[in-house]
Amino acid sequence: MFEGENKILAKEGVTHFLELYEVKSLPYSPELSEFITGPLMDALSESCLYSRSPGQPLGSGSPLGLKLQKFLVAYVSLLPEETKSHFLLKFIQRMADRHWCAVPVLFLSKALASLPSCKALGGEGLLALRDVLQCTMITHQVLLRGAAQCYLLQAAMRLVDVEKVSLSDVSAFLMSLRQEESLGRGTQLWTELCDWLCVNERYFKQSSIGGSDGHEASLNAYVKNLVQEFVKSPGWEKESSFVPDWLEARLTALMVLLAVDVKGIKTKFREKQRTQNVLRIFLDPWLDALGKLGTNAYMPLLRTDRCLQLLVRLLHSCVPRGSSAQDDEVSAALWASVMSAAESVSQFVLRRLTMNELQDVADLDRCQLYLTVLAELVSLQVKLGWKAGNPVSRVISPLRNACVHHLQEAEGRQEPTLSHQVQTAVSMATLAALCEAEDRHPVLQPDSSSAEAVDRFLSALPLNRMLQKPHSEGQSIGVCPLENGSVFEESSSSQGWGKVVAQYLHDQWVCLSFLLRKHQGLIPATESDVLKCCLPAVEMPVPTLQSALDVLTVLPAGLVLPVFHCMEVLVPKLLTSEETLCIESFDVAWKMISSLSNTQLTFWPNLKAFVHFVFNNEILTIAAKLKGPAYDKIKEIMCKMIEMSSIKSGVFNILICYCCQSWLAAASGVAQGSFSSAKDYSELVLEACVFGTVFRRDQRLIQDVQTFIENLGQGCAANIILENTKREDYYVRICVIKFLCLLDGSDVSHKLFLEDLAVKLLDKDESASRSRTRYHENSLQHRVKNRVWQTLLVLFPAFDQNFLHGIIDKVFHAGFTNNQASIKYFIEWLIILILHKFPEFLPKFWACFSYGEEKIKTSICTFLSVLSHLDIIVQNIPEKKLVLKQALTVALQWCLSHNFSVRLYALVALKKAWHLCKALQFEECGAWTTVIECSLSQAESMHGAGNARKNWQRIQDHFFFSTFHPLKDYSLETIFYTFPRLSGVTEEEWIALEKFANFTDIPSNVGSQWYLSGITLGELSPGDWSQQDQGSTLGEADSQSEWADVQKKIIPWGHSALDSDLELEFQDRAAKLGKSISRLIVVASLIDKPTNLGGLCRTCEVFGAAVLVVGSLQCVSDRQFQHLSVSAEQWLPLVEVRPSQLVDYLQQKKAEGYTVIGVEQTAQSSDLAQYRFPEKSLLLLGNEREGIPVNLIQQLDVCVEIPQQGIIRSLNVHVSGALLIWEYTRQQLLGCAGPPS
Repeated sequence: MFEGENKILAKEGVTHFLELYEVKSLPYSPELSEFITGPLMDALSESCLYSRSPGQPLGSGSPLGLKLQKFLVAYVSLLPEETKSHFLLKFIQRMADRHWCAVPVLFLSKALASLPSCKALGGEGLLALRDVLQCTMITHQVLLRGAAQCYLLQAAMRLVDVEKVSLSDVSAFLMSLRQEESLGRGTQLWTELCDWLCVNERYFKQSSIGGSDGHEASLNAYVKNLVQEFVKSPGWEKESSFVPDWLEARLTALMVLLAVDVKGIKTKFREKQRTQNVLRIFLDPWLDALGKLGTNAYMPLLRTDRCLQLLVRLLHSCVPRGSSAQDDEVSAALWASVMSAAESVSQFVLRRLTMNELQDVADLDRCQLYLTVLAELVSLQVKLGWKAGNPVSRVISPLRNACVHHLQEAEGRQEPTLSHQVQTAVSMATLAALCEAEDRHPVLQPDSSSAEAVDRFLSALPLNRMLQKPHSEGQSIGVCPLENGSVFEESSSSQGWGKVVAQYLHDQWVCLSFLLRKHQGLIPATESDVLKCCLPAVEMPVPTLQSALDVLTVLPAGLVLPVFHCMEVLVPKLLTSEETLCIESFDVAWKMISSLSNTQLTFWPNLKAFVHFVFNNEILTIAAKLKGPAYDKIKEIMCKMIEMSSIKSGVFNILICYCCQSWLAAASGVAQGSFSSAKDYSELVLEACVFGTVFRRDQRLIQDVQTFIENLGQGCAANIILENTKREDYYVRICVIKFLCLLDGSDVSHKLFLEDLAVKLLDKDESASRSRTRYHENSLQHRVKNRVWQTLLVLFPAFDQNFLHGIIDKVFHAGFTNNQASIKYFIEWLIILILHKFPEFLPKFWACFSYGEEKIKTSICTFLSVLSHLDIIVQNIPEKKLVLKQALTVALQWCLSHNFSVRLYALVALKKAWHLCKALQFEECGAWTTVIECSLSQAESMHGAGNARKNWQRIQDHFFFSTFHPLKDYSLETIFYTFPRLSGVTEEEWIALEKFANFTDIPSNVGSQWYLSGITLGELSPGDWSQQDQGSTLGEADSQSEWADVQKKIIPWGHSALDSDLELEFQDRAAKLGKSISRLIVVASLIDKPTNLGGLCRTCEVFGAAVLVVGSLQCVSDRQFQHLSVSAEQWLPLVEVRPSQLVDYLQQKKAEGYTVIGVEQTAQSSDLAQYRFPEKSLLLLGNEREGIPVNLIQQLDVCVEIPQQGIIRSLNVHVSGALLIWEYTRQQLLGCAGPPS
């Protein structure tokens, strides 16, 4: 079962095996352990095994995952102590032996984390867990990856024997975790880790970094020694060494913060020491080194690098996640300690960046480290309060001036050396960092005179000038082989120069982006508008934009963001005068974005910058006014992005979110552009309203498991640490719905936009209905139509009477269309709201009941459902008598329908209307009392065939008639969560109110009725009648009518109207050709071979049979059929009845007076020569090999056999049928037909 290709069978086998220990405890055996770590784990690697069971709520977790957890706990608990360690070690090693998908490794890790605490794993086991952690890093599912890491850490704390591992082993294991995904301060997992360390710190095995006695092996001693060893630099260090790896800095920062928090736990119930002193216990050597950075010019380079790396890591890691960040003493004490050394660190950074101390390519990584430290100090100083003359501010101006001076000197240098070029790159990178810092923190702005000088210098720099590669004397030469066998020589100190040049260009565009935003008002629309050119790059935008296009072809994808930012500023200014150049910029940018779709790290930031550039509201407004090629290009890119989002979730999210934010900002007057542009791009909003694909099974599994992890809340640290990217498809609809809710219907531009959108939504629904009149439940078409009507309900408050006059016919027409149950409810709800608010449309509503019954029998239930809420409809009508009288008339009329389901709906409407009449004491209908009371009494005591009474009770209990209030339940929660849940729509379409609240990119109108929901309706469970709308049997023959289930396949013979129309058409054609038609029906549904069917078709047509019944009409297109039929199918009615439907078909024909005759040899068979065929005969032919099945023989009125004289006792089925057809025809021609003999 495990090894078969059938995954359902494999899942059953795995489930059955895991359930063994729930029933009884099996004795231990080595073979069983081998089986678990072998074939069972191989089977458990299949992701599809972890899918939800039918009917299980979304986000409730995998049933198999829970069984695996229970099994592992039970099995390990029963293992002998001497074998437990061996089994768990092998189990974990097997997890590390293969590359797991995200879902299996998550649930296996969760099962390990659920084991009871035991001392089972030593150093080898901890190493195996580290290997499993590496396996989890492969998946792209970040949340699942983070959750698996959390569980593996919990498993380590439960299973590791601390006496067999050292603190060094533990810290190495912790470094295998990604702190940005799983292990962060302030989480429940962090607290568990601190408690575990606090309890066990004195029992760990002696660490190589610890002291000689047991007391020195404590966590405090380990961390103090760790910091000392980290800060201390080896004596063999060379000044030209590369920047050290960040791994040691991460490790030291993590262990310091853990030690501080463990110390806090210990002193919790005693006199609490000051956190500042606790920090100094561990960080004294580091703080001492930081304090000497500015004055000790001879401090080893490796030591300074490590100290600064630790500074950055501590500042990044110290702030706790969650609500505890505000009152955290550790982060506050650390900030104070860092600021005490800010003067020294700032002066050190100033010296290193400006005094030509960075001289080779490797030093450029050091430059990035120094700039990162400076940015951290600036942010920290701003957070603590920026005061004039603070230590950080004192280095900003000298740093800026020195960099400008270096760059000015570089302009005139003819043959630059390596050190000169490195200093040039350092100066440009520093200016870029200062521009970014000033952009984030305006308090850094220099005085106006200094700022003007720097701005003029930056603006005058030649754009895209490459940083020339130096060739100085005396440098060592590196020889690198090429593919063709030749070699090229490169200076060892200038290797990687291409990366340096790219970074230099990037930094230049960062500065230019800052200048363009700062002096946006100086950018002219045309070159003729330039009066005096003080800032060339700003005041000459055409060459600048052309340079931006050029540099995009040079820069790597990770460095193009500042170029996009510059284009975002330039293109709105030039779109009118330089439309061709702007279109080229759109094209070049889009080609770059589309080529990055598989590169995660660079794709999303670049996509966001691209959207901000191309879909800038100012650009959208200008392009819409011009209605030229730029407008068409933007529309084209919009369509391509929506198409890309069907493959890569999250693309449309960024686009629609930015556009909605821009339009709202324009509507409130706080941004450039106009809200009117929203109407020109309403197709974007339309697509957002109905957006969402139907996921493949594997995608649904990932979504289910992610929801399960999210539902764990703070119980899983990954939920707190990882920022929700909100890239799921439903966030597109949440964004656009919140946007629509914020629009003001009294504003003319808003109103026109909403009305245009409503018309487009109705057209979308109509086109969906035309494209496929019948569609499956929860198919994409069903979901799109569902979303259309949900959005129309949201838009309804903005509709006035004049607008509704234009669309009311479309709304009512939708009521006549075949739709799934959920869509019907939304249409009915909208009609009720329209009639309640605007009773003027009641005559059109009554007219819907005036069509012939055959035309509207599939949809009349929709309008009767609306009528059942008559109490809401008449609230705003002063004179209610005429409306009540009309309602009673209509309801009584449809109570007499031949269709059972229509009668049920009509009775519900009649009951509601009659109760309203009595409540309003409407005496004029007193003459109807006897009729109505009798009808309702008869319905209550219904005891007819089938389930009539049960269905009458079900429909009354249905939420739409019993609990739902169209006005009180009018809320986002009802529209997007409660109604879909109660009407059987897939859980993927349920959008809970919490998701609207969690989406904060668009503000919520919290005072609106939208955010209030009815409690009673929300507490209901889906009822039986909801399933009835989807096609359950209602107990009478007419329950198979078209209205019941648009998912169910058509059974043509189940519709007498269709049969009669078909027969009339062929009879009319035959009559014109002088052909006579008999009453013989030939049923060949059991026949397989196209040749036999083609021959029968020809025979039936020749002898004038009424109809030929086949198992599938697809046979007509078969070449063998056509070869034998010679076009007879064009002159003979063909009806499809599948073999599984034959019993019902034969019973129906019997009820119509037909005699069912089988061609079969039985003990009671009649001889064909003696049998007299009745006029209404139905001839049933058997299968070529099996004949007529037993269940169909029971339906026969008579069996007829052909007299035979030979040895072979059977004829070909076509020949047999032809003989009986001829005999029937012969008897009809002679006029000897009569009752069967």
